Amino acid sequence: MTFKVTSNSFKDGDYLAMTHVVSADAGFGCAGENKSPHLKWSGAPAGTKSFAVTCYDPDAPTGSGFWHWLVVNIPANVTELSVGAGSKGGTMPAGALQTRTDYGFAGYGGPCPPEGDHPHRYLFTVFAVGVDSLPVKADTPAAQIGFNLHFNTLAKADIMGLFKR
Repeated sequence: MTFKVTSNSFKDGDYLAMTHVVSADAGFGCAGENKSPHLKWSGAPAGTKSFAVTCYDPDAPTGSGFWHWLVVNIPANVTELSVGAGSKGGTMPAGALQTRTDYGFAGYGGPCPPEGDHPHRYLFTVFAVGVDSLPVKADTPAAQIGFNLHFNTLAKADIMGLFKR
């Protein structure tokens, strides 16, 4: 079986609903509900001891993209996150750790590309990780999360959403 990720919130390549767009209190000019989308994965390889989930916008006008969500240390018996699990007030699986995004806080921060820009791609990636937990904290920067994932990932699968305003 191939490792794959799906969503009840959107299909691969579809536009994300306002439900998943960042809220007005983020200060970027969008007025969504900032709820993380539903994600479900299957086919993880043998030896998977935990999972990680990220959301990354490679099209952000920063020179380095924009990290919207990073979750590590999701227990290996978890294969699904419900809508809003990564959002303020949401419920993550026991042991899972959300880390700092480029918004400056830990937890999901939805899309909000510059007005009039081309559609941005939001890559939701699930990583099958070969260790129970990564040695990181809630304030660990995204680049360090990526470094740790690089050396501990057994497989990864992604699904892409789009957004434009």
